[in-house]
Amino acid sequence: MTTAKDLLIIAIEVDADGPVGQGDLSLALAGAELIDLLGARAVTLAGDRVVPAGQTAAEDRLLAEALASLVRQVPYESVDDWLWRRGRDLFSAYTAVLEEEGQLTRERRRRMSFAAARTTVADSAARRRALHRWAADEPVVLALAAAVGIQGDQTADEPVVTDDAVTTVLAAVHDAVMELEAVRQRRSFENAAFANVWRGA
Repeated sequence: MTTAKDLLIIAIEVDADGPVGQGDLSLALAGAELIDLLGARAVTLAGDRVVPAGQTAAEDRLLAEALASLVRQVPYESVDDWLWRRGRDLFSAYTAVLEEEGQLTRERRRRMSFAAARTTVADSAARRRALHRWAADEPVVLALAAAVGIQGDQTADEPVVTDDAVTTVLAAVHDAVMELEAVRQRRSFENAAFANVWRGA
């Protein structure tokens, strides 16, 4: 399992009915991939640029896709550009893979056949591992979850990420999620104004 898969399991398990959007999670999943690639020494950061480092192989299919998609020409790609490019529809990709692996299931509500199926996490070693990382206050997991609005019950001092490259990625994820929210609000205002014009307001 990877940090991205753990994050998605945590999002569904801990915040199943919360307001976390697919776009926010997609950006965070792309950030989680980059953090795992940094941990595997498959990439390094030169400032905010993602620099491929060697021919490290990834066993996980989606992480291997992430590795294969790296921009390998100077001046390379910024962390921000990576998040927006790699993050496109990444929530759907991870959901599909976890369903295929049997980690996620969809349950229809008995009395409301027309309602959308609810996604639940299967009781598995992957679920236990993800929730252990969450309960252990792992700094990277907590920071990624917080970036998309998932807050835990942690009462201790906030864990601190000490790796500069990881901190750069986490900050970029936070900024990207804020930027996406600003876009949503702007569209909401524009749609409301358009509706008012048609109503003669």
